[in-house]
Parts: sequence; C-alpha cells; structure tokens
Amino acid sequence: MVKRNINFNPGPAAVPLDVLKIVQAELLDYQNSGMSILESSHRAKEYEAINDQAMALVRELLGLGPNYQVIFLGGGASLQFDMIPMNFVGEGRTAAYVDTGDFAARALKECQIVAKAHVAFSSKEEKYRRVPKASEVKYPEDVSYLHICSNNTIEGTQFKEFPDTGKVPLIADMSSEIMSRQLDFKKFSMIYAGAQKNLGVAGVTLVIIRDDFLATAKKGLPTLLTYKIHVDNKSLYNTPPVFGVYIMKLVMEWIKGNGGLAGIEKINIAKKNLLYGAIDAAPDFYKSPVEKDSRSMMNVTMRLPTEDMENKFISDAQKEGLIGLKGHRSVGGIRFSIYNAVSLEDIQKTVDFMAKFRKSA
Repeated sequence: MVKRNINFNPGPAAVPLDVLKIVQAELLDYQNSGMSILESSHRAKEYEAINDQAMALVRELLGLGPNYQVIFLGGGASLQFDMIPMNFVGEGRTAAYVDTGDFAARALKECQIVAKAHVAFSSKEEKYRRVPKASEVKYPEDVSYLHICSNNTIEGTQFKEFPDTGKVPLIADMSSEIMSRQLDFKKFSMIYAGAQKNLGVAGVTLVIIRDDFLATAKKGLPTLLTYKIHVDNKSLYNTPPVFGVYIMKLVMEWIKGNGGLAGIEKINIAKKNLLYGAIDAAPDFYKSPVEKDSRSMMNVTMRLPTEDMENKFISDAQKEGLIGLKGHRSVGGIRFSIYNAVSLEDIQKTVDFMAKFRKSA
C-alpha cells in the first residue's frame, strides 16, 4: 500500500480510497470492453450506461422526481455564473443575488455583465463572517430568481436555513457541500456543483434544473450555452467529460453504500464537532473567524496568534502527512476542507496534531 496523506485540499480534493481502488482495477480494461474508460466513445453503450446510472443516482440520493432534469457539463461551476443569467433573465428583468463570499460575488459580477442584478444581502463589510438569516434577504417580487452560494469554500460559512422564496425560483451553487447532508432539495429550482470537492474529480459540473424553471429559459442563445439543448440530449450533444462522470457515478455509489445522505451526514457532523471542539477548547491559541451559527461543516477556517505561527503550523502539519491546509490567498489563515472522503479517523489524527503543536509552540 502506498503512503496516503490526509488531504485537506479545497478542490480538487480527496476522493474515497475505495473509489480509487475500483478505478485502478478497471482502468486498463473497463468491463471487458478491451479498452480503458479514458478511451471510450461517449456514444458507446458502456458510457451511455454510466451516464444513465449517474443521472439516476443523483435523483435517488437527493430525493428528486422526474420533474428534475440532471445534466453533466464542462466549464466548471464558474461557467454557470454566465449561463444562468443568459438563460433565465429576460429583457428588462432582474436577478437577485446573496453575496456571502468570493464565489457568490463572482456569480453576481458575471450576472451584471449580461443582465441587471439586485443585491439581496451582502456580508462583505463584515468580511464575510456570516450568512444571512432568512429574514435579512430582501428582493423585489418580480425578480427572475434568487441565487445563493449555500456553502462558501473560502470563508468557511454555510446556510443552515434557506429563504422561503415562494414563487421566486431559488438557485444554489452547492459546489463545496453537495451530497454532504440531508436537505429538502425540492425547495430549489436549480442546483449546480463542480464535482471536484465532494463528487469526484475536476472537469465535470453537475447541473439540476426543475422542469417549470427550465420552461422559462430564453431562446436564441448559442447552442452550447442553452440548457435545453443539453437536457434534450442527455448531456451528449457534444463530448461530455467521460472520465469525470464515471468517477462521479462511483462516488455516488460509495455514498449510497455508506447509508446515503443520512449516513454521510452523521459522519460529517461528528467530524465537524470534533474539529470545532478542538478550536474552541483553545481560544487563546486557535480561533474561528466565523460566527458560530454560520460555521461550515465542509470548510473549517482557523487563525493562530501570528502569521508566522500559521506558516509553521502548515509546515509541521505537512511533515505529519496533513496537506492542503493553507487558507485561500484572499483571507490567509488555515483551512480544513473536510469533504465526504475525509474520514473521522483523519480528523482525530488532526486534532491530536493540533494539541501537540499548541504544546510545543
């Protein structure tokens, strides 16, 4: 067995070891096809089966009915920042955005290039230390949709409750928390997520759209920027990210085998409680910059007394096999990205290291 580090990278991130072993076993000859899935045509029956199974697993794990369309696109979640307003903000209309961090702000900025945008809430002046209470989100009744980033990777914040938008479609970028906890996903008219955090590897983005919202999409857009084209062709209009969808299918099978979202959420709660517990137990040394009721279960951010000490923490942790702990360049500090593939045992080893480092500092 090769040496395995504890991988806290924010994305591309850890992939379950059980999944990597399956990929390794199947890589040269996928299901007796005589070729690797990396070489497979997206028109081949082997890949069409993967595509169908992946779509079915999304609906099953999230509890979605046939009125939700599932597609797999390239371009990363960031492409959705442009495609969404292009498809769903009509002439003279406005979209509403909740600004809770870097990626939420990017989505807002991209909308402003192609359409009018209303800022429904912003915590920028508070250095993005929190997400809003549902009552703080304000927007006109005639907006085309309300867009949120449900978990903010860089800042380490997460929505615990969602605005009741009534007839206004609710869209969520769930890139860094998709399939990590149980939610009423039917609240959302659209969900999208880059796969490279909780669902697999970089190169594929999961997009879920409810039929009634899809029906409001504008016509006359460039072909590859039109959601309905991808829906009608089951993500096969042009060459999809074949390998990425294959990995995503395997990861979702792994999630299903671990009790589905209920089982995964139970483990994730234990992980975040252990890690935040270690931070809060030493407030003179470790400090969370996030308000407690906004803390993320997926991206745990932390500061130490000085930047030099943070750099030493990162260096010493790497020697112990804990990698990917440097906070985003825009905020600094320490960040633990504890996605589904990071185990409770990994967090216990991390907490043990934190205690040892504090004593030696």
